[in-house]
Amino acid sequence: MLELWFDFSCPYAYLASQKAPGLARAAGVELAWKPMLLGGVFRGIGAGDGPMATLGAAKAAHNLRDMRRWAEIFGVPFQMPAAHPMRTVRALRVLLGLPEPRWGAAIAAIYAAYWQRAEDVTRDSVIETALRGAGIAPVEIAAAIAGAESETVKTELRQRTDQAIQHGIFGAPAWILNGQLIWGQDRLPWVEAALAGWDFSGPPPGGARPFGRDVIPFRSPHALHVYFDVSSPFAYFALTQLAALARVTGTTPALHPILLGGLFRDIGQVDVPLLAMTPAKLRYTSAEMERWAHWWGEPFAMPNKFPQRTIAAQRLCVLAADRGFEPGLGLALALARAMWAEQRDLEDPATLRAILDSVGLPGEWVERTAEPAVKAALVRETTAAKDAGLFGVPSFVVGDHFVWGQDRLDLVVRYLAGWEVP
Repeated sequence: MLELWFDFSCPYAYLASQKAPGLARAAGVELAWKPMLLGGVFRGIGAGDGPMATLGAAKAAHNLRDMRRWAEIFGVPFQMPAAHPMRTVRALRVLLGLPEPRWGAAIAAIYAAYWQRAEDVTRDSVIETALRGAGIAPVEIAAAIAGAESETVKTELRQRTDQAIQHGIFGAPAWILNGQLIWGQDRLPWVEAALAGWDFSGPPPGGARPFGRDVIPFRSPHALHVYFDVSSPFAYFALTQLAALARVTGTTPALHPILLGGLFRDIGQVDVPLLAMTPAKLRYTSAEMERWAHWWGEPFAMPNKFPQRTIAAQRLCVLAADRGFEPGLGLALALARAMWAEQRDLEDPATLRAILDSVGLPGEWVERTAEPAVKAALVRETTAAKDAGLFGVPSFVVGDHFVWGQDRLDLVVRYLAGWEVP
């Protein structure tokens, strides 16, 4: 059985709901819809009003673009309601009052009202009209609306929300299969692999799936700019796949080492986001790092020393990037792998010299990291990242389009191929 935990207020859960029935049918398994009150989950895990309530302007703008991009990829309508976020507790309780065989149609109808037509789903009249349009009998709708304020229904929604918290859920959409949690509408390949037997303890069925093997090579006319700091595990994973990305798109990425901590300070973000996560999200994110390592067939081990100051390492990356893409990537990947797979200390000058030697670059570059020109170059790159509206790494810029995350390489390929979705 494939479970999909959701709340109507989440746009990503809406997107996941569009794919869930087909995924279950293709795998020959039952799809179990699992409504929960997302605000209750946030409060229950100590996340306040949730991550959206504290987003900086740049990240909030990126998230809205991301929603629209995924709607385009999934081929479904999407518009952001002016009243978002709406309170969905009423709609969820009405859903619980319907016979469960009606849930699939009801969920699709309420999601369409919220995320396709931007209607006010806090109103019974809107909910009723949506359900009638889905072919649900008026007598069933009337009974569900009448019972939405009953203690029985209220208790059921609270219990389901508590159960979500017990499962380790911290956001939506949350997929659960064989006791394993997968988060996000953008993890459908993982859901498919789990349905095929992947238990996350090793490579997926058929072996590791390095990036690019399913991309038909082409030659992009567009420039690709890649912003990174080896202090980030997600930047490390992106760097492991960057050569393949360059190969299949025929582009030579321009590497931009930045100081992530400096960027965070400039935009008012916490210095080490991993350490600011709720326990539930941190547990899941830690597990997801292992999954990415298995998925792409790359080594990974959480550093015993974390966080590490990577200012000297990033200055070395500036020097290497000046020599071109291959030397720049070679050093950046060696430094990132040293931290994220080899338990090495990037604050140690001897370690930095050894890494430089391993990729055929001068060990005396370590001393050059104190040069004013090298320091200034790293500051310029970091300032340029901030001015471009970036808020994290890895970040990819193609023309006017900005993509954040190692899990968005498919979107980078689309932009390099001429995709014009904002």
